[in-house]
Amino acid sequence: MMSRPPPDQIGNDVEGPSVVAFAVELRTEFATPPHSHTRGQMIGCSRGVVTIVTDAGSWIVPAGHAIWLPPYQVHGGQSFGPGAGWSLYLSPAACQTLPPTPRTVAVPPLLREAILRAASWPDEAMDEARQRIADLIIHEIGMLPAEALGLPIPHDPRLRRIARALLEQPADGRSVHQWAAWAGTTARTLSRRFPQETGLTFVDWRQRARLMRALEMLAEGTPVTTIAIDLGYSSVSGFIALFRRTFGVTPAAHPIGRAQ
Repeated sequence: MMSRPPPDQIGNDVEGPSVVAFAVELRTEFATPPHSHTRGQMIGCSRGVVTIVTDAGSWIVPAGHAIWLPPYQVHGGQSFGPGAGWSLYLSPAACQTLPPTPRTVAVPPLLREAILRAASWPDEAMDEARQRIADLIIHEIGMLPAEALGLPIPHDPRLRRIARALLEQPADGRSVHQWAAWAGTTARTLSRRFPQETGLTFVDWRQRARLMRALEMLAEGTPVTTIAIDLGYSSVSGFIALFRRTFGVTPAAHPIGRAQ
């Protein structure tokens, strides 16, 4: 029986089967440098958190979710805390009807089970039954709505500089006027262009950056009080209230927090 090539080779194999999947168990955190594949890729989390960064933005992938990356999309990744999940590679032909830009999605049970079934296949041979499952996977991915777990990066070099600084230090509490002066622009321009280029006001963008980092810290087992303080919130209760409004549950009740 022929064994499957490693994932990095599969990612650039345009002649292989339309769908190839791998199950992943992470005992330690990892980071991958920017790279791309000829195939489209979907990275799913069943435990832990993964963050994917591209030139276009940053996406967080908590448990029960996945990120879709179209062919040739340059991306790097980092995991937070021990975890588990899967990686799915789709041929360029299979990607023709799929989204042309990255997106984070919630993974329904049917799709998750189909992908895990594909990951159990010991070789690349595709019979009729396997192809039906592969076709189901492709169809389901195309039907998934995007989740609000992405953080678009502005195109304007001045705004991009601010965004990168906040991704590195989301607790930075400088005002709009202070950030604008630091980047060599005006508060008016910053406030006007951020929504135009990202779909979010500057305040909302910064808040989402902090909440994305909060999910990463939860996955690492950081106490809620420490997260609130480290991310610059004026009170722990204020952080918990905002977290609940955004995700529907408190940090302690979130699946990531309960896993610790």
